[in-house]
Parts: sequence; C-alpha cells; structure tokens
Amino acid sequence: MSKRLRNTELCADCNVPEPRWASVNRGVFICDECCSVHRSLGRHSSQVRHLKHTPWPPTQLQMVQTLYSNGANSIWEHSLLDPASVMSGKRKANPQDKLHPNKSEFIRAKYQMLAFVHRMPCREDDSSTAKDLSKQLHSSVRTGNLETCLRLLSLGAQANYFHPEKGNTPLHVAAKAGQVSQAELLTVYGADPGALDSNGKTPIDYAREAGHQDLADRLVEIQYELTDRLAFYLCGRKPDHKNSQHFIVPQMADRGLDLSELAKAAKKKLKSLSNHLFEELAMDVYDEVDRRETDAVCLATQNHSTLVTETTVVPFLPVNPEYSSTRNQGRQKLARFNAHEFATLVIDILSDAKRRQQGNSIASPKDNVEFILRSAGGRLCSDSQENDQPDYDSVASDEDTDHELPLSHGDRTKSQDSELSDGPITIHEYMEVKTALSASEAKIQHLLKANNNLSDELRLMQKKLQSLQTENTSLRRHVPTNIYQTPSGSDYPDPSSPSAPKRRQSAQASRPMSMYETGSGLKPYLPKGDSPYPEEGIPTLQPHPPHTERGAFVTTSSSLPSFPSTLSWSKDESAPKASKLEKQSSVPESDYDNTFNDFEMDDSGLSRRGRLRSSGWLGEGNSIPEMDDLVTEPDPTLPSTEDVIRKTEQITKNIQELLRAAQENKHDSFIPCSERIYVAVTEMAALFPKKPRSETVRSSLRLLTASAYRLQSECRKAVPSEGCPGPDMQLVTQQVIQCAYDIAKAAKQLVTITTKENTN
Repeated sequence: MSKRLRNTELCADCNVPEPRWASVNRGVFICDECCSVHRSLGRHSSQVRHLKHTPWPPTQLQMVQTLYSNGANSIWEHSLLDPASVMSGKRKANPQDKLHPNKSEFIRAKYQMLAFVHRMPCREDDSSTAKDLSKQLHSSVRTGNLETCLRLLSLGAQANYFHPEKGNTPLHVAAKAGQVSQAELLTVYGADPGALDSNGKTPIDYAREAGHQDLADRLVEIQYELTDRLAFYLCGRKPDHKNSQHFIVPQMADRGLDLSELAKAAKKKLKSLSNHLFEELAMDVYDEVDRRETDAVCLATQNHSTLVTETTVVPFLPVNPEYSSTRNQGRQKLARFNAHEFATLVIDILSDAKRRQQGNSIASPKDNVEFILRSAGGRLCSDSQENDQPDYDSVASDEDTDHELPLSHGDRTKSQDSELSDGPITIHEYMEVKTALSASEAKIQHLLKANNNLSDELRLMQKKLQSLQTENTSLRRHVPTNIYQTPSGSDYPDPSSPSAPKRRQSAQASRPMSMYETGSGLKPYLPKGDSPYPEEGIPTLQPHPPHTERGAFVTTSSSLPSFPSTLSWSKDESAPKASKLEKQSSVPESDYDNTFNDFEMDDSGLSRRGRLRSSGWLGEGNSIPEMDDLVTEPDPTLPSTEDVIRKTEQITKNIQELLRAAQENKHDSFIPCSERIYVAVTEMAALFPKKPRSETVRSSLRLLTASAYRLQSECRKAVPSEGCPGPDMQLVTQQVIQCAYDIAKAAKQLVTITTKENTN
C-alpha cells in the first residue's frame, strides 16, 4: 500500500484520516475509536483486523482494499447520501463528535440495525426475494465487480445458495472463473469450500481443473481456517497444506499436563459430542481466540499516554442474538479461563478435530453427554459456585457421531450431516426443555406487566373514541348535506376508482376540523353478506392498505389512526361468530383476550391473507383453515418441543430488541426489527402442519402470523411519508408494543401446547 494512497484514506464512520483497522465483512477502513465500537458489536456484525499488526492472507487484504477504494461504504450509508436525509436530521458522525453516544449510536445503527442500507420494494413473499437476490449473486460472481456482490449480500443474498437449475453454488462459479477476490468475499460471508455440486465436485476441484492453482490452495486454507487459527495462537505455526499436512497439535509440557480424573472425564465427554455440537464449541473458542488476539494488538498499538479514554472495552464475547441465552453465557465465560486453562482447551479441541477428520471412532459414542465446558470449568476454574451453572446448552445423549466430515469454513465450520437416533429421552434433555420453558414464561410475564400500563391508556383511548363518535354523529345531524358531497355531486367516490383518494380529499376538505373521519379507522371483520352498520351512508372503519401512501388520506396523527385489535369488532356482529371466536381463544393460562380474526383490507381489494399464505396458515382459498371446504385431512403431528422453544427464543430476542428501540425512541429501527420478527414468526409457523387437528393450535398460529404482519404495518407508520405530517409516535409505539405482546402471547401458547402434547 503506497504512502500516497494511505494519506487519502479516511475512517468510514467518522472521517478521521489514516485509519489503522479494517472491517473485513463490511469492506471499510476504520479508526481506533470506531474499532472499539465495532468490536463491541461482535464478529457476527463486524470482523475487525489491524492493517499492519495482524497477519493477513494477501488475497483477503486485496479484496478489502478493492472494496474500500470502490466505495463499499456507500452501501452501508445509502440513505445518508440522499439529500432528503439532511432535512430529516440524519447525519454521519464527524471527528469532533464524542465516541459516546454520538459515534457509537451511529455505528450501531449503521452496521447492527442496517438503518441506512437501501431497502428493496416490499414483496409479498420474502423468501422469493431472497432467492432472486441469490440468483443474481450466482450470476455476478463470475465477474470482477466486487461491490455489486457485496450489495447483494447486504440485501440478503445467500453466499451458500444452491442454484436448482445449474446445480452449484456461487463459490463453484467464482472458482471456475478464477475470481479470487469474489471467492474471498463469499467465504467471509459463509460460503463452504467443501460444498458439493450436482456432479459431486467442490469449488477446489473446479479451481484446479481450470488451472487456478493458487486459488485452489487458498480455498484449502480457508477450509481449515478454524484449526489453523487455533494452532497459530498456541505455537505461531500453521500446517503445510500443500504437502497434505492439515493439522498441528501442540503438546503441553509434562509439568503443565492435567492428569486428574476430572480432566480425563472432560476429554471423554468432548469426544462424545456430535459433530454439530463439537463445531459449535470450536466456533466459540475461535471467536474467543480472535478476541484475545485483537485485545493484544489494541494494547500494543494504543497511545499509552491516553489509555484512560472513552473507548469501548470488550472484556468478553458480545451477545449474538442468533444464539440461545445459555450458549451466550458459555461464550462469555470463556474469557475467565487463564492462559494455561485456555491453552489446554484449545489443544483438546485440536486433537479431537484431527481425530474426527481421520474418522477414528471412540469406545462409547452413546454415553450420556453433558456440556464440555461444564466439566472443563470444574477442573480449570476455582469458583465452584459459578461452575455449577452450565455454560452451554445441554447436549442430547441420543445423537451419534454417524459420519465424519472435514471441518469447513461455512461460518468457519458447518457439518452437512446431523445425526439422528431413536434412543429414549434423557433427564438432561428434559431439564433443558424445562429451563428454556421457564425462561420463556418469565419473558412473557415481563411483557404482561408492560401491557398492564398500556391497558389504562387503552381505556382512555376507548373513551376518547366514543366521545369522537358521538361528536361525529351530532355533527352529521346538524351540518348541511352539501358539505359531504364532492364537486361532482356524488356522495362518496367509488372505492375501486384510482382517483378515489384524491376525490375523497376534496370532499373532506370542507368538513369541520373537529369532526372525526371514520373512513381512516379500523374495519371490523364481517362474514360474507353482513352489513357493517345499520345506517346507510356511514363508512366503516378501515385500515390503510399496505401499498397506499398515508398522504392519500385526510386523517392526520391527531385522528386516532389505529387502535389495538380489541377495538376492531363490530357491535352488531352475529352471535354464532362471536361464540366461535370465544371458543378459539380458550387457551389455558391466557389472561388477555385478543383472538385473531381474518383481516379484510379496504377498497383496494387486497387482503392480508395473501401475505400470510407463505406460512401456510390462511389456506389457498378465501376461507379460514378450520372450514370443511379444504381437501386435506387434519394432521395430528406436532413439531418437537425443542424446535418450538428454539424459534420462540429467537422471536423473543427480536421483540426485546424492538422494545429497546421503542424505549430509546429509535424509530428508524422499527422496520428492520419488525422484518426480523416476521421472518422468525414465519419460520416458527413452518414447523407446524398446514392443518393441525387441534383447534387451539390453529387459533394460536393465526394470532401469531397476523400479529407479525400487523406489526410490520404499524412499524412502517413510524417513517413519515414525504409531504405529510409526522405520525403520532406515542400512539404508533403503543400499537407496536401491543402487536409485540400478541406475538409473544401466541408463541407462549404454542410452547405450552407442544410441551403438553409431546409429554403425554
């Protein structure tokens, strides 16, 4: 890197000259202060390396430099480049800003929330959008346009996407075309060099066949990156892969060996772990090695005269929201191991990785397994009270090491086989489910307490609505009828007409300002053929269509745009329908009656059913799943309790992130948070059959998916449209919290039902 080039470089986050760090997966250079915030986000958000004091693979450094020079930072700051962002008050941090809170909040919004990334137009099927992006990535990697591929990856393209027509992954295409930088970028985002295509060949095979020997050797190094990094941490050497030496296992000096019974038992349990769980443990140790090495570089390069600064210290691994709380707790306790204890654990992992690669079997693969760090902590840590707590998730004892595969780089190590067994359920599995269920119920109780505060405000809003409706009725009786007419003389425009919103605006422009416009409220669910109100000429309460700008309606934020779903039912709804709804909501331990009904959309003719069909819970026709017009028979099968609890934890973590954003008034984070919640809900709904036999399961799933979609709609209201007054953020926040509560309630019901059914 020339001196002239270095002098022109600026920190991507605050424009400080001569940055000394790089974020590998973001393709940007950053300064020392911003680097401390990046480290606090975790490697799942930003992978930081020092430009001089960290050993770099030459092709990887070239890839980062190319991305930086080609303007990769504009991908993460897309909306800030829009002149309209200046009017909204959004701006980039500058060198004079304080690290806390100015720079840190900007960096978290930029990389963790992706608040400034260009958003694709809303599609009905998010999975199809991801497939389209992945197919575009598949076509782009054969060229040298790195920033295009990074932009596709930032929008959600999958680096390991298997193209159904071409029968290979993007890394196969890049390797065959000899695109070294593209291969580096793909592997940083989790592409697997050992993945097989439809012909049974790996990207390494294609690189060798095309004569790209250097690329093939680099892909082999990436395939063994995890074990190479651990070995280099201990002894400063890496294996010679060109001569088929793939592992180096350093040996501890005789006086440093731990020959106690606890140490032997811990090694035995480590060998008994399934491939999947062993890989998770190895990945966590890899992250801890990266944290310790980066700490050492920070201390060596810091200005020691200003050590007491406001830079963020990273004493342990940051929380990864994609992992369970138990696993995050175990990852953080790795920081408590001293150098000798941690080296012992690393050596054990290297030894067992080599054994698994070579396919050596162990004497008792079916031994009951507890987590390795629980036992390792017992022999390595002195605090017995803390060692009684499990550091990682419990491991099911009925998982076998059935087929040994090489450790690959797709998220550093991901096995393609998962072992299944029909053995009995052990006490460890039962206790794991019980602990996870207790944690989920505790989180639900926390949300219920938060909902109690909203109940009082909701009652006040109900009274306000009643008074406004009374005032509206009174005004209709006294105001001359000609003020309700449009200039053309019609009473109300045709809802199906494209010009209907404009005509409605002109018709309502002459109404008294105190009058409540009922046309912008909520529309109740009505069975076919029922009349919404006995009075003719009074429009029903209707929601905004998802594709219509809010500026097309007269109602402003002061007109009570929406209320929780308990207000959306018509008073004159038929008794049979009401009794049926009460039956659907009769789930044990439910202290809040908010049963879901199908949401019919307004004049546009669109319904929310179309968007919910992707989860399989609104059927293919216009009827709800419990109707007898469906051909499929009821399915009595339910997913495993472990899968439901895992998805519930993911939903709960995303809800907590949304609630934190609401408490901190970070309204820009509402949309990305709601999208993550919607994806997690869709994945959870996909676990269940399309037509379960249990009525309570069906009603809970309908409430879950509908609340997730309504949450997306409410979060979109937090972003004002151009030329329209800003929304009532307090009311929007209340609606968002209400939707989050409905989602959490439905998830709790599903956990309770599956736990009860699976234990019978």
